[in-house]
Amino acid sequence: MDAASGLAALRGLLDRPLASYYLLLSCAGLLLLIGLTMVFSATSVKDYAEDGNASASVTKQAIFAVIGIVVFWACQRLPASTYRSLGRPLLFTSIALLLVLNLLLAYARLTDQDSARIGPIEARLLWLFIGGIQVQPSELAKFALVLWGAHVIARKGAALGWWRELATPLFPVMGLLFVLVGYNDVGTMLCLLALVVGLLWAAGVRMRVFGALTVVGLLGVGLLIAVASLGAGSGEKGADNYRLARLTLFLNAPPPDKCGDPCYQVYQGRLAIEHGGWFGVGLGKGSLKWDWLPEAHNDFIFAIIAEELGVIGCVVILSLFAVLAYTGLRIARRVDDPFRRLAAAAVTTWLVSQAVINIGGVVGLLPITGLPLPFISDGGSALVVTLAGIGMLASFARAEPDAARALHARPPARWVRLLWAPLPPLPGRRRRPATPPAGRGSVPRSRERRHDDQAAPRGVRQDRSRGGTASERRR
Repeated sequence: MDAASGLAALRGLLDRPLASYYLLLSCAGLLLLIGLTMVFSATSVKDYAEDGNASASVTKQAIFAVIGIVVFWACQRLPASTYRSLGRPLLFTSIALLLVLNLLLAYARLTDQDSARIGPIEARLLWLFIGGIQVQPSELAKFALVLWGAHVIARKGAALGWWRELATPLFPVMGLLFVLVGYNDVGTMLCLLALVVGLLWAAGVRMRVFGALTVVGLLGVGLLIAVASLGAGSGEKGADNYRLARLTLFLNAPPPDKCGDPCYQVYQGRLAIEHGGWFGVGLGKGSLKWDWLPEAHNDFIFAIIAEELGVIGCVVILSLFAVLAYTGLRIARRVDDPFRRLAAAAVTTWLVSQAVINIGGVVGLLPITGLPLPFISDGGSALVVTLAGIGMLASFARAEPDAARALHARPPARWVRLLWAPLPPLPGRRRRPATPPAGRGSVPRSRERRHDDQAAPRGVRQDRSRGGTASERRR
């Protein structure tokens, strides 16, 4: 009875009108708080050894977290029409930034430099420095693809059943983004591919489209792995192909004593997980972050969590991402607007797939791709864009029909609506479909030939409510 009553109470809480909104705020807030704590734990030792300030990295991350919270607040106040209008400008901006980044990196390769600069713009591998501000264009491309792709697919509607409608303009723009992003970062390209799959799945596209996308995606990944030997990304012409080395090490990992430099990061990450055990060594007491584990604050921060917080801490992180996935798909299922449904499904797929790829690479279930862990890894651009996506989901959660009715039935105070979020629009009543207009052909509508089974034979005059013979009618 206790378990049954607990499940009934949980079901009652989930049936509340604003359950999606509060679930989203709770899991995102907890992940952000855990992320700031683990960034401080993973970077404090190295920061203190380098410049005597143990809180340098976490201070910078906290500043970006504050900026992200402001962006979240602004995004949860915007209606769906604003998001639809923002999709194309954001897409063009991200493509322009990616083009500038790749052109500068190509110029740096030709001149044998690590970075290239034109005026106030400097490019370094995945980042653009514009007047001292560090920007990662691939992170902006994720959010732009969500808005623009959801708008295009929602506008096409039932026409998506035709290959021609699906191929233009969605597939060419997707291909351009995949090339611009994947040239330097295959992991982010895989995240974009997962985002598109979630978008098309929410739109109800046929399975053979997913099969074609899978084949094209595998061919694209193989091509990007091959061009790494020619200097693509961080590869060098004539050197070992680092992308191929990651894939082969995942498929056929050597013993730890023969691992050497290519799989050093993987080996140290697994040592951190083994050292943590069930309950961990304690927050801040890990030893692998003492310059033993490369990228401990970014790509492999989950290994630091496993070492210091143990299996229990890893289960908490996985549970929070599971709640985020459930909440995002719940919002996508409950909203009425097709654009909101598609955008919510795409954002949820983006965040959850990125977390799965990162954690799978750390524990050895997937190849290492270099993707950061959302909310938790160190990185300003990724955190701000992630919180923008959560803000959009929060706006959609408040626009659920039950949530909108509940907010209008008992509206919060006016200052709360001004400082936090305005009231969402009430769901509109379904109108009866309008009667189609009469045809304007040469034949009047009353004289059109009937196409049903009761159509009279040609040449026979239809009965017009007069029965009997002529003599009976004269009577």
